[in-house]
Formats: sequence, structure tokens, C-alpha cells
Amino acid sequence: MSLKALYEVAAPAKLNLFLHVVGRRADGYHLLQSPFVLIDWADTLHFERRSDGRIARHDLGATLPADDLCLRAARALQAASGSALGADISIAKRVPWGAGMGGGSSDAASTLLALNRLWELDWPRERLMALGVTLGADVPFFLGGHNAFVEGIGERLTPIELPPHWLAVVKAPEAIETRAIFDSPLLVRDTDAVILAGSLGDHAAASEVTVKDIAEGYGRNDLQPPAIQACPAVAEVARWLEQRFGNSRMTGSGSAVFARAGAGDLPTATLPAAWPSGWEGRMCRSLRAHPLLEWARD
Repeated sequence: MSLKALYEVAAPAKLNLFLHVVGRRADGYHLLQSPFVLIDWADTLHFERRSDGRIARHDLGATLPADDLCLRAARALQAASGSALGADISIAKRVPWGAGMGGGSSDAASTLLALNRLWELDWPRERLMALGVTLGADVPFFLGGHNAFVEGIGERLTPIELPPHWLAVVKAPEAIETRAIFDSPLLVRDTDAVILAGSLGDHAAASEVTVKDIAEGYGRNDLQPPAIQACPAVAEVARWLEQRFGNSRMTGSGSAVFARAGAGDLPTATLPAAWPSGWEGRMCRSLRAHPLLEWARD
């Protein structure tokens, strides 16, 4: 019997444990190296199949932009597959917008995975990822299903096995425009490339970095200095987390900042009940794999 609907579909956020800009292509795209880790802060989506080919989005909470990434993902899959089916897509948005946590890209990836099942397309993961990279640099990571060492413009993924750990994630109310960060004269664009230990990295003179190094806080976020110039609250949140957890780092292009908070059953410290006005955050656990890992065949 054909599926009519898929409910409670997870779209987890990610954090960049470090983010190095190692070069720039001739077309202007920046080349990155970054370990991405999935966390249990997630949006929830619901999908109902339509026979009339129409694709509609319904916001269960905060109002999203009229033409968001999940709608573009649904239309792209419909066009590429030639499917005559449509869908009603409902989103309960929980991951903050403009945080550098990949919320929109994750919604798009979960949309592709869900509609691949709901429309009975049975596309393999590789084909979905080829479509995903046309939508956004982070979309292939969420389709890949594993924590990963990400290179290039986001299309080269090496799965990594990170031990489960706690992360305190806090975002000030301001959002940061990604383009402004990459255009900033403060952005370092020539950080030395590294090779992930055990991989066939193509940077001949690069040093190795291990998964243990990554888990213990190796590297930095090259986007953080220009982000702080654009949004001083990033520095304020970073100092606040540093005082409580002894470390802090911005994720993506900001404005969310995280701190490593231990790998045991309980975090090394907790977030207080009282927040500075407008801040939001939570204690998160890293995920070993994406909740929808089995929704596409390899």
C-alpha cells in the first residue's frame, strides 16, 4: 500500500567543530575544511501526499520566508524526477534562523528524503546529494547521514565517528548575513590545509588531524573575527560560555556559539535558568547518525 503521509520527520541541526578557509576558487567560492557534527536540536516536519501536483508549506509556529529552502527542494525533486505528485509540508521550526546551525539546509535535506519515500521514487543517496548541492553547500552533509569531515565547497564528505558528547549552544538575538562574512576584509582565506588521519587527503604538505584532536577542540572558526565585527554579541556570548565551560567557538557563519561540555552521562556544567534578554540556547547531545539515515539506499 502506498504511503499517504509521513509525520514527525526530524531535521537536526549541525555544529562546525572548527571551520578553516583554506583557499578560494576562480569562481569566487571559498574552499573550506570543517568537521560537522549532528545535534539533537531539531525542526520537525510533516508531509502529506497530494495527487494534484501542488506543493504547499504550512508553518506550525514562526512564519518562514515565502520561498524557503524546503519548498525549493521539493520543487527541484519534483522537476528532476518528473513526478506528478505534490505535498503539503508542515514545519515546526525550532532551530534558530541565522545561527550557523544549518536549519534551513537540514529542512531541505529531510524534505528530499521524505518525498523520495512519499512519492516512491527510490532515488539512491548519491543522486539525492547531487541534487542537494545545487540547493546549498550544507545540504549534502545532512543527506549523507553521518558526522563528517567536510571539504571543498561542502560537496566532499568523509564520515567520522565522534564519541557522543554534550554541547552548550547559545544564540544572541541577532542574525548574521553569510555573504557579508565571506566578503569581509577580516576573513583569513589561506589557513593551512590539514589531512584527516587515515584518509587519502590530497594536500601533500598538510599535517594530519585526528578525530581525537577534533573532539578535544582542535582549530578555530576563521569566520568568527568578521562575524564579531558585524555582530559584537557573538563575542559577548563566547565570553559568557568561556566563563562557564572553559571553551567556546562560533559555529558556521554565526551567530550561535557553542562550548564543549563533556562526554559523560551529565554535562560538566549546565546553562542557568536566567538568560540575558533575547538569548536562546540549550544543552545538546551530539548524534551518532542522522535520524533518517536509512531513508535512502547507498
